[in-house]
Amino acid sequence: MSFTQSLPVAFAIGAAFGFTLEKAGLGDAKKLAGQFYLKDFTVLKVMFSAIVTAMLGAFWLSRLGVIDLAALYVPETFLAPQIVGGLIFGGGFVLAGLCPGTSCVAAASGRGDGLATVGGLLAGVLLTGLAMPLIGGFYASTAYGAFTLPQLTGAPYGAVVAAIVLIALAVFAGVERLERRV
Repeated sequence: MSFTQSLPVAFAIGAAFGFTLEKAGLGDAKKLAGQFYLKDFTVLKVMFSAIVTAMLGAFWLSRLGVIDLAALYVPETFLAPQIVGGLIFGGGFVLAGLCPGTSCVAAASGRGDGLATVGGLLAGVLLTGLAMPLIGGFYASTAYGAFTLPQLTGAPYGAVVAAIVLIALAVFAGVERLERRV
């Protein structure tokens, strides 16, 4: 499939994901803030479900010979800048009540907080790009290369998939109990 042929597929998947996020209520900052107050774990459940679904899809499509996992791009790990980026991301998430995906959903739904968050995201990307001559050394520091959990742990791919599914089920059960208490 060529790049121009894959654009409609990517758009359709993105639109379906955005629609799903909106239907789950994840375009509403109050709903997302419930996660931080340990009252509403919809975000965790939706995102963990998406991760597990994609992981199982990749696993079984690979087993069936439809895709070659070795051909999939795995981004490199740059530990220190990714920790700093994660802290900035987390701070922005707490401050705005929206993450990049849910801010786009909120903006597409006409919510002002979503539009403001998307504007902040774009400003942050622009400022980071402009600051690259100053922070480029840090940005490329602590490189660990590209690796996957099976490579990191030495465990077979299927065992890692099974472990993550079991962890997801345990997390889902735990947050359901916590939500019932609150």
